[in-house]
Amino acid sequence: MAQGFDTNFLITIGVMMAAMYFVMIRPQMKKQKELKAIIDAVAKGSEIVTTSGILGKVVKVKDDYLTVEVAAGVEIIMQRNAVVNVLQTGTIKSI
Repeated sequence: MAQGFDTNFLITIGVMMAAMYFVMIRPQMKKQKELKAIIDAVAKGSEIVTTSGILGKVVKVKDDYLTVEVAAGVEIIMQRNAVVNVLQTGTIKSI
């Protein structure tokens, strides 16, 4: 039995890696890019949802921190990275 370089094995590995990229890695990168755009778009007056499920209205934006009003007269300070989604204006009132 002759020993040699098996190109079929190399092609199979290459196809499997390409499939993993298009099925797992690429969609995850796209999702991260969308989340970064959402976080960067947060401004004063935005209604947001945080990673812990807290809904609130942004009253102050300062670098990497947000001051969020979660109830009348109740404000909390949180990191900008805790934002998961920006809601349409008026959503919190309708809940």
